[in-house]
Amino acid sequence: MTKIKTLADLKKMRSSLKGEIELRQQSENPDSVVQVKVGMGTCGIVSGAKETITFFSEALRKRDIPAVVTQTGCMGYCHSEPTVEVTLQGKEPILFGNVDPAKADEIIEKYIKKGQLVDGVIPITFKTIED
Repeated sequence: MTKIKTLADLKKMRSSLKGEIELRQQSENPDSVVQVKVGMGTCGIVSGAKETITFFSEALRKRDIPAVVTQTGCMGYCHSEPTVEVTLQGKEPILFGNVDPAKADEIIEKYIKKGQLVDGVIPITFKTIED
């Protein structure tokens, strides 16, 4: 744990802890907020999923959009990594492929805020290639 040397340090720590507490409270009732799941299997991580999940977490918090951002394992769409599943209140989940931070920003601005679909949706009827 870092040492607190100034009032600014204390305020920064308070803000950080407050955000963690809010996240925990939201995760207890996930249906009441936007849910974002980022595929963090090996193929996702190699394709940039860490940057994508970090962007979603920070951008949604900065924009005061109540959301729970979590990671999940491989979703089976290795050709479209990083993959992100977004669930809005009362709607079916939508799966987006090839989500880098720029695409994540577009998803937030158009889909999450306005309900408008954006390019990159992976249809639910899409089947992965099996051996």
